Amino acid sequence: MALTIQERLKDLRVEHGLTLEQLAEEVNLSKSALGSYEADDFKDISHYALIKLAKFYAVTADYLLGLTETRSHSNADFAELRLSDKIIDLLKSGRIDTALLCELATHKDFVKLLADIEIYVNGIAASQIQNLNTWVDVVRAEIMDKYQPGEHDKTAHLLNAIHIQEGEYFSQRVHNDIDCIMEDIKEVHRGRNESVSENSAAAELKKSLDEIADFKGSRLEQLIMLFCKQTKLKYSRLTEEEKQWLTRIAQKSELLKTSIPQRGKKKSLD
Repeated sequence: MALTIQERLKDLRVEHGLTLEQLAEEVNLSKSALGSYEADDFKDISHYALIKLAKFYAVTADYLLGLTETRSHSNADFAELRLSDKIIDLLKSGRIDTALLCELATHKDFVKLLADIEIYVNGIAASQIQNLNTWVDVVRAEIMDKYQPGEHDKTAHLLNAIHIQEGEYFSQRVHNDIDCIMEDIKEVHRGRNESVSENSAAAELKKSLDEIADFKGSRLEQLIMLFCKQTKLKYSRLTEEEKQWLTRIAQKSELLKTSIPQRGKKKSLD
């Protein structure tokens, strides 16, 4: 979700380690005005103040106004970025979270991730890995010829086990790279979702499931109850024909194969 003007102004001030009083001295604007720009009930910012703050923070006015996510590159040329038509179309389509993509690409270990992928897809290390495996085969052949180990000899198994499988090796390297990046991004995001509304879909579903857990009825009745709650449907207002159709439809659900924990006394669907 894009940051608001208030959030951008506050974030920039905090990044610079300034209090409102200190910022007021730096930009020659009043503390009360600067505070109002960061307040939840903020309504407007003067053109003069906008330019002042943009210059001080070395960002574009468009960034402060939420018109772009780039702080200092107001008119980046696509040709300079060397982006393909497909990636430009994807970024503009809204199908992916571009803010998250930016966090991923600007992470300190992203270059390492791309380097490991490039080494694998371009086969840069293939010949070296093949040489190592050939050396292992030569040593194994010498040992087998000299000592004639048995079929279950652990040394023979060891020499077979140390063969390097290029795909498995680089899959693990890339897996480790992306895990580190995701953990760091997750830590940055920690706490951002703590203020999710109690009326969110997840919260409503949890509430419905808790109520159904108190309902001591058949699986079919539980399923109908859940459907009615999630669709805000008043069961008592349905006609007998509608209730029969709802029952017939619910009987086809795969959910009837699994039970829902029950507790308490049976309650009416009404």
